[in-house]
Amino acid sequence: MPPKTRTAQQKQSPAERARQRKRPVLKMTICDDQDVKTALEVARHTVRRLKAETADHPDDATVTVALAQAEQDLEAAQAAFDAEAYDLRFEALPRTDFEDLKKGHPPTEAQAEDGFAFNIDTFGPALVSAASLDGLTVDDAASFLDTWAENEAAALFNTAWSAQQENRTDVGKG
Repeated sequence: MPPKTRTAQQKQSPAERARQRKRPVLKMTICDDQDVKTALEVARHTVRRLKAETADHPDDATVTVALAQAEQDLEAAQAAFDAEAYDLRFEALPRTDFEDLKKGHPPTEAQAEDGFAFNIDTFGPALVSAASLDGLTVDDAASFLDTWAENEAAALFNTAWSAQQENRTDVGKG
């Protein structure tokens, strides 16, 4: 077996690699067409079911043909979803910027009594906007957080928040 060639990045020292790290980016995928979303879920479920059936009956040609058709249907459903859906992307802020943002939105007295470290009503839109890679303004974010369904608004905030909490490190190989 030939020796592995080292990539340019692997030839750099750990310190050099650490200096070149990019901040984490998370995305929230939105698809407003419920029929497209349902078709994709049904296609995924069908493929999973037929794969299990194929594993149980590997010599059954009918199941094998059905699985091949289901996989084609899944590709078509995925393509329809991809054409309809779009992503909102959020990048982790530099840590000091994130801390300053939290400090800039102190909790109300009631929120502080409830243990909040910042005012979620003003911090939420500010964080979504600051972390957005898609140009969402604070007004956009406030509008979305106020008018979207509760789970969707929570997902919007949580995606921006989670980008700040993303951990891409490990304690080591042991």
